[in-house]
Amino acid sequence: MFSLILLKLAAILLMVAIGYVAGKKGWLGPNDPARVISYAAFYIFVPALLFRTTSRLDLAAMPWGTLVAFFVPVAGLMIAVYLWQRRHRDLPTAAPSVRAITAVFGNTVQLGIPMAVAMFGEAGLAIHLTIVSLHALVLLTILTAVVELDLARERARQGAADAHIGRMLADTARKTVIHPVVLPILAGLAWNAASIPMPAVLDEVLVSLGQAVVPMCLVLIGLSLAQYGLKGGAQGAVTLTLLKLVLLPAVVLVVGRWGFGLSGLPLSVVVMAAALPTGNNAMIFSQRYQAQEGETTAATALSTFAFALTAPAWLWAVTHLH
Repeated sequence: MFSLILLKLAAILLMVAIGYVAGKKGWLGPNDPARVISYAAFYIFVPALLFRTTSRLDLAAMPWGTLVAFFVPVAGLMIAVYLWQRRHRDLPTAAPSVRAITAVFGNTVQLGIPMAVAMFGEAGLAIHLTIVSLHALVLLTILTAVVELDLARERARQGAADAHIGRMLADTARKTVIHPVVLPILAGLAWNAASIPMPAVLDEVLVSLGQAVVPMCLVLIGLSLAQYGLKGGAQGAVTLTLLKLVLLPAVVLVVGRWGFGLSGLPLSVVVMAAALPTGNNAMIFSQRYQAQEGETTAATALSTFAFALTAPAWLWAVTHLH
């Protein structure tokens, strides 16, 4: 059952290693290649993937009860981590949001899809794909609004922006919508609602750009590890990894089973989706706001390694609840 997942895990770690060697050897030049690639992913490749995904959603077929049982505890823990981190006054303004996304945003595509296929078959994959389709929309949109509001408050405190609450909120709303993650999601949903056929040429472009997201982000992890190392962010990375691989699936299990009454296959799928390691979007988010880059990169790599140990435990737990 785990052979396909282990194969994917090995391939992921190999691509990270390639990026690490490229960073150490300076193959991509001396001018901060990790940040250049991060910007390319954030402004070109990820938006293409998000727009195409949301433009093709079949909203009528969504298992909304199962999705609510997944996203309510995930978003709840995300906000809890954010509020906890805001108590640390010595952190950069964007750091609480970066740590919150690192603690909950899972690798639902590269590891999640093969995991769902191997463990649960087509029926489980169908449920997992609905989670994937809303994953970035829900989590990144919430945290983008939160971090932009925090940054607006900070600018107001420094006198660099109008402190009037109405203008500050309007500025935050504008920056939340006109954003390389949120805007393509909203545009895709609008395209979906209008039922406009996707031109073949445009679809081919979007597919090609979207396919580059995974290898680009994995190489970026390696480049970032080479640049930032593990020492500075090791302690925070361990804490975030424990939140992601241990606390989050436990919260989803408890809330899903006893809060929303899930059982059987839907419960197994949502718990295992929550048990996935930190996804690449957390690192891109940290690069975008230039906060906790080393820590987030380390947490992404560490949680990916540790997933091989925690995944069997969570699979055993959900199968013994049936």
